[in-house]
Amino acid sequence: MKTDLLEKDGAAAPEALLGGLRRRYATKRFDPDRKIPGGLWDALEEALVLSQSSYGLQPWRFFVVDDPALRARLRPVSWNQAQITDADRLVVFAARKDLGAHDVERYIARIAHVRKVPASSLDGFKQMMLGSLSKSKAELQAWSARQVYIALGNFLAAAAALGVDACPMEGFDAAKYDEILGLSEKGYTAVVLAAAGYRAGDDHAAALPKVRFERADVVEHL
Repeated sequence: MKTDLLEKDGAAAPEALLGGLRRRYATKRFDPDRKIPGGLWDALEEALVLSQSSYGLQPWRFFVVDDPALRARLRPVSWNQAQITDADRLVVFAARKDLGAHDVERYIARIAHVRKVPASSLDGFKQMMLGSLSKSKAELQAWSARQVYIALGNFLAAAAALGVDACPMEGFDAAKYDEILGLSEKGYTAVVLAAAGYRAGDDHAAALPKVRFERADVVEHL
């Protein structure tokens, strides 16, 4: 049975998807009194879990900063941007710092468990991943950061589809975040942030027309 929001196979109807994306914007002012319902937030956390990555390796962790005191400490090292404290949720997207063989082994064990196959049957895949990770530390960190941005895009699109406002944020001191949140000790480093909640009624940016180039200027068929 088809509804206004879903096609018969459970996929989102095109206009429902595009409507959410057209409504979304990088929210500058959040309403601190509006909270994301628990069910919606659970769905957004699950969207993070379901994010795609190269090989499916998932070289990341998503730190949701719930503690108001921690949020208050993070604001000064985030160019004093109000979204840090006013948004209902703050997600720190962090990349694995020392990505290596131990991460590959962990992932192979997870595949074997979920798909109920011997780990030895995945040896070819394991060797391919290990070969891809035989790069310098700087190259691996850059690769991991790119994977994190894939997850960020997935989160922003999911939020838009659910009618939740969000703002991706690069304006922060990553080293200070690592220090305040203890990320280095956990083996991760902050890459990018996303504040999520609901726009304030006086956020002038909400009423501005979305500026994008025409499709013909950015999509080319070859």
